[in-house]
Amino acid sequence: MQLLAIAVGGAIGALLRFWVSAGVHHTFGRSFPYGTLTVNVMGSLLIGLLYVLFTERLELAAPWRAFVLVGVLGAFTTFSTFSMETLELIEKGDFVASMLNILLNVGLCVLAAWVGVITGRAI
Repeated sequence: MQLLAIAVGGAIGALLRFWVSAGVHHTFGRSFPYGTLTVNVMGSLLIGLLYVLFTERLELAAPWRAFVLVGVLGAFTTFSTFSMETLELIEKGDFVASMLNILLNVGLCVLAAWVGVITGRAI
């Protein structure tokens, strides 16, 4: 049951990632990986918040936690895409953008996860 929950959640998360990223790129363009940054920060905020809610507040059953945290959010966030986009920036010689991408993704995602945890614990 848990594997099915992860698989279904993963399909949903992948579609959400595509739609959010495409929407962000449509709005801001493709000169910088804004879509990946957006889904990584959103996913980090949500995983921090939902982890606390599911484990400390609601004591949600393992299959539901797996569905959301591993499936949906695991497929929604895009670390492999982040890595490839950063490498492409490096290969193009755009070292400033590549370093900015690394700093923003890592810094904002850790900050977002922390805000999610703090928010979840305050609820």
